[in-house]
Amino acid sequence: MATTTATTSNGHRGSVFILVYVLIMLKMMLFRHFIYDGFQLGGIWADMVAVLALICIVELVTTPRWKGLVFGVISSIISLLLFASTVYFNYYSTVPIYTALQGIGQVGQIGDSIASSIEITNYLYFLDIVVLIIYYAYKRFKGDRVQGRKHIAKRWHVLTALAVCLILSGFYIKSDKKIANELVQAESLGFLNYQITAAIKVNEEPKSVANENEMTIATSVMKLQDDQFKEQASGSPAQPITPKYFGVAKGKNVIVIQMEAFQNFAINLSVNGQVITPVLNSLSERGFYFPHFFQQIGQGNTSDAEFMSNASIYPTGVTAMSKGYGDRTVPSLPRLLKKENYVSNTFHVNDVTFWDRDKMYPALGFDHYYDKPFYENDNFNGFGASDIELYKVGVEKLKELNDKNVPFYAQFITASSHHPFKVPAQLKRITMPESLEGTQLGNYLTALNYTDYAIGQLIEDLKANGMWDDTILVIYGDHFGLQPKDNDVNWVGQQLGIKYNERVSRFNIPLIVNVPGVEGEVRGLVGGQVDIMPTIANLLGISLEKEGFTAFGHDLFNIEHNVIGMRYYLPTGSFFNDEILFVPGKGFDDGTAVNIRTLQPVDDFSKYRKDYDYIMGLLKLSDKYAHMLPHS
Repeated sequence: MATTTATTSNGHRGSVFILVYVLIMLKMMLFRHFIYDGFQLGGIWADMVAVLALICIVELVTTPRWKGLVFGVISSIISLLLFASTVYFNYYSTVPIYTALQGIGQVGQIGDSIASSIEITNYLYFLDIVVLIIYYAYKRFKGDRVQGRKHIAKRWHVLTALAVCLILSGFYIKSDKKIANELVQAESLGFLNYQITAAIKVNEEPKSVANENEMTIATSVMKLQDDQFKEQASGSPAQPITPKYFGVAKGKNVIVIQMEAFQNFAINLSVNGQVITPVLNSLSERGFYFPHFFQQIGQGNTSDAEFMSNASIYPTGVTAMSKGYGDRTVPSLPRLLKKENYVSNTFHVNDVTFWDRDKMYPALGFDHYYDKPFYENDNFNGFGASDIELYKVGVEKLKELNDKNVPFYAQFITASSHHPFKVPAQLKRITMPESLEGTQLGNYLTALNYTDYAIGQLIEDLKANGMWDDTILVIYGDHFGLQPKDNDVNWVGQQLGIKYNERVSRFNIPLIVNVPGVEGEVRGLVGGQVDIMPTIANLLGISLEKEGFTAFGHDLFNIEHNVIGMRYYLPTGSFFNDEILFVPGKGFDDGTAVNIRTLQPVDDFSKYRKDYDYIMGLLKLSDKYAHMLPHS
């Protein structure tokens, strides 16, 4: 009788082991279906090995009585992780690593955006829970019980399987660890091994700066940039001793507007005879307009753009800079301006704890921040107050400084064009044609139009309060707005009568700089958010070289050729230069390129290898620099 019970028990445990393994593997295959265009055989094997190792560990450490429950919990956790990662991919087009969990506390404040990114089929991940419940109900109905002793022979079988799986997983990780393209790496390694590889990279990063210091990093950056651009310098006229536009706005106030989810294609766009951005169109005509300007944010999204525009440091890609470096003293534009007796303020209608801005703003050297409690909530969207209210409060605070003859630097972070781009009906200023009504594209254009209108009201308020003629205005987008899954590129192009590329157009954001008394121009040079701080410093007559300031971007008024890197939303090693967007495969040779002006594919990109090597080197130096920043 005892033998029968043990056999039944062992058979039951074995069937649970196999059932859970099969269910998890089906979810892993479903994940690959949602994320990748096809299945890579090596990647599926990597998933099979990693999942089997996980199941073996549970089998070995769990008592028979609790094994079924633990298997169910593990399977449910994996369902939740894959579901969350798929929704994340739907919105950001990148596979998240475990450090993205640091932002879990922000979910409540962007609930509308998350809800709109969920597809009904994503809930298939939880179908296995129903299967397991039916299975256990059937077993209980038959009278089976999970009891009996574990057999030593079976434990040895499981231990052997675990050892083999760990060895194979280690082989996969070692073989693919150096793949720069994170999406290719995730596909090749499988979801679980990819997370382990990310953890290894995160833990290795601080060790890489053990023998580094600020001076050696600064020297390395200068040498790398000199080597990259020396051919350009040798073939160009001698550079003037005084940089172009240096100090033309010395002593003037500075207002920087970071526009939420604002893509460049909206500039000079009309729909059904309605101009989408009349205010920005006017500013781009009389100011300096950079139409080939691109986002470079990482995991921190909007907060990363704030960090970059003030510090000219690349995001590391493995953590939001506000969370990973909010406890540091960061060299920045506010700190440089403090030496010139400026007061630096930042304005955002959201709660300052959102993305740990309460830590990031002091780290960047801002004197004051004005967050949610300072604004009257006019219930514009999920964040609360509208851009109109944002600017109204901002002008009041800045006027107090202006009346005391105190120069100011102010950064405004807009939110009225935040995903899912719902503008209250009574505040809409344009009407979409029937073909766009109710679509994300239609809602997006309506939100951008409101953002533009609010900037116009800010300018009028600055003029009315005597500040306009003494203020530099810098305007740029923080990141893309249109979600690829909701906006087929061909359909967008047809609706708007423009060329639209899934990468170039998506990541292309505007940069407009208005300097009082200085006639602007359209500059075709490529640029990115890491270039904003050096560009503003030049206009204010601040020499970063004399200040000993290490900037990873360039002053866009004094460079004829530029190369900027991007990662997280594109694989590490991706770059924009004045001709192409390059995206690596496993490396440079199997990458792809597209012309940023014609949006046509570029088959032969071999001559750009130097740019690839430059960006890979610059990103490593930027990461080292970020790690050695002193704790505050």
